[in-house]
Amino acid sequence: MAAAADDRDAARRGAETAEELAGTLESRVWNGLGWSFVNTLIGRLGSVLTGIVIARIVAPEQFGVYAVALVALNLLLSMNELGVSVALVRHPGPVAAIAPTVTTVAVATSLVLFVASWFAAEPFAGAMGVPEAAGVVRLMSTAVLIDGIASVPVAMLTRDFMQATRTKIDLIAFAVSTPATILFALAGQGAWSLAWGAVIGNAVTGLLSLLWAPQRFRPGFDRTIAVSLLRFGLPLAGASLLLLALMNVDFVVVGRLLGTEQLGFYLLAFNLSTWPMTLVSTAARRVTTPMFARLHERGDGQAGFRQALFLLLALGGLLCALLAAYAPAIVVFLYGERWAPAAAALPALVVLSLGRILVELTYDYLVAVGRTLGNAWVHAVWLVVLVPALVLGAAYFGIRGVAWAHALVVMLVVVPALGIVLRRAGNRIWPLVADLGLPAAGAAAVLVSAYLVSSVLPSGFAELAVGGVVGTVVYAAIVGSRFWRILRALRGARPEPRTPGRRRSARST
Repeated sequence: MAAAADDRDAARRGAETAEELAGTLESRVWNGLGWSFVNTLIGRLGSVLTGIVIARIVAPEQFGVYAVALVALNLLLSMNELGVSVALVRHPGPVAAIAPTVTTVAVATSLVLFVASWFAAEPFAGAMGVPEAAGVVRLMSTAVLIDGIASVPVAMLTRDFMQATRTKIDLIAFAVSTPATILFALAGQGAWSLAWGAVIGNAVTGLLSLLWAPQRFRPGFDRTIAVSLLRFGLPLAGASLLLLALMNVDFVVVGRLLGTEQLGFYLLAFNLSTWPMTLVSTAARRVTTPMFARLHERGDGQAGFRQALFLLLALGGLLCALLAAYAPAIVVFLYGERWAPAAAALPALVVLSLGRILVELTYDYLVAVGRTLGNAWVHAVWLVVLVPALVLGAAYFGIRGVAWAHALVVMLVVVPALGIVLRRAGNRIWPLVADLGLPAAGAAAVLVSAYLVSSVLPSGFAELAVGGVVGTVVYAAIVGSRFWRILRALRGARPEPRTPGRRRSARST
């Protein structure tokens, strides 16, 4: 009898501990997600305002030069630290044993890449058809060193859901780098002003991450740990490299075939098209990998992925539909008439933005459940099909053709490929496909409402304001009920905190 009572008491304590841990996880996820969204929203609004100012100072050709350096930096960052810092984020226990080795790999890799980029800058800029970008490439490659040094502190901030701290870091970096960028631009530095602003911002972010990380680790090295980390991280690094190649090969094609002015227009359109992805996906990704990892440990990973997918696509669908519907008016209103050609590429590029939301959430889920090879497979297929499509699009239809090549490949190749890898990871696909129906119907309704609004109001602020309100109301009428039902379910999933009295009473029965 006493033994049975002890067993029951132990079982109750285990159940209570599981509930408390679940509540703690969900509370930390919601808190981190809230701060991440605030951080992303403020950062995006600040970037928009800065971009408007810079676009009215710097010529499109200089944006094209900066685009070349940005391509180089993105490719370098995709290879930096070989994906091993993600192991800290998803590691189920204490990380003190592996963090020194991660630090060593990250710093060593960044140093090698920085030296290589310094010597490769001139050949790379020449191959891109913009040889004058070589110096800007060298300047921006210093961000690779900063990223390598700060990768472990940033991973620790992410692991502990310290998004409030990351918000402070990003806001301080923005407050320092933005005035510097504008001052350099006013001084006639062109593409160099954008490069200096980026490097200064990265330096501030790296320094503050080192100072405010919850734990700091000295470099160390354990061969067994290093092999294990590389086995996990190399497929991620390969997938990241492929993804960055995917997101930058269009700049290479436009620069080579259409020239720096068209490259400047395309860069502006591309940056505009990333607004939905930045506001929705970037905010969520600061918590999704550790969240999916913890949910997978609890056995809730697939349900959590489906709910997160619907919420992100519902938000992204509204923003993408509004951008596509009012592309010419948005470009001219924000940046002026000389940037009007950029609007030709924007509607199709928002399809790419929506696809990237899907790709990135799937990426984080597969990382969390340890299926990293599927990410590399999807990105490899994507790149193989995309390159000839981009060349044909640019040759026959200019930057509009490049944008539509992106959109068609996402719809016809990438989405089915994601379905295959998710199915292999044990997910049911048709429920995920069915979840896309409401956002698709809502987006179609937004496009119809935009046609009606544009036929009544002249292009300008009134059209954008009225169209934004009408489109949002129409979209919410279709998608809102399901969206809020899922949100309420997720919020309600957190167990109520137990009072000491209730806990003692349960144990005494």
